Amino acid sequence: MVFSHKTPRVVAARKLTTRSGREEAGRFLAEGAQAVREALGHGTVHEVFVTEAAAGRNADVLALADGSVRVSMIDRRAAELLSETVTPQGLVAVCDTVTVSLERALAGGPGLVAVLVGVSDPGNAGTVIRVADAAGADAVVLAGDAVDVHNGKCVRASTGSVFHLPLARSRDVHAVLAACQRAGLRTVAADGSADTSLETADWLTEPTAWLLGNEAHGLPEETLGAADRALRVPLYGRAESLNLATAAAVCLYASAMARRRPTTG
Repeated sequence: MVFSHKTPRVVAARKLTTRSGREEAGRFLAEGAQAVREALGHGTVHEVFVTEAAAGRNADVLALADGSVRVSMIDRRAAELLSETVTPQGLVAVCDTVTVSLERALAGGPGLVAVLVGVSDPGNAGTVIRVADAAGADAVVLAGDAVDVHNGKCVRASTGSVFHLPLARSRDVHAVLAACQRAGLRTVAADGSADTSLETADWLTEPTAWLLGNEAHGLPEETLGAADRALRVPLYGRAESLNLATAAAVCLYASAMARRRPTTG
């Protein structure tokens, strides 16, 4: 049987393209081969929808369902309505949401955490989650008026990393900073106007929570004032600034490499 866009399960899944639908159901959609592969390997998947053409291209991904996850064929129109892209990939998984409590995300003595403060662009948020995953961060926290990590664009930009490390969300920025400090993390604001440059920081081996602000406005003054320290990424050329994802990569990797650098003596 090939489901259409009117099939009840497809109709229910389509509601997950909205934030209210995701919050009500406690589920979200992961679209594309890489996202579905990681969902099947590391998440909780309830159903996979796939077109005939996509099934032929992604037999290895569908094999991960291994009979324990329902795989349902859909027609092209259903795939279009389940997709949030111009060109639907024809492969979508219905997954349980992945966010956890702030306390759980910061449990166990984390060494490196990324805190996105007021980051509203889902593509930026997803890319930073991917960077944090690659850098071996222990968690990502979205603080303040931040984007929903289950947004389709955010999930795609993370290339499956939303399934790899704890993600937490809290609207109370001060509560996030306090939780980081209780977890033994030094809170460090990435600020282009900071007096101290990243290249002079010789303490990056310490457990650190990097505070990363909205791309357009940076970190709020009250957050900068509450952080333990502030550092700027040095600009050696004539570019005015770095975008959020690039700055996050520099900061997170500076900490990650410092913590992994072999000690001498």
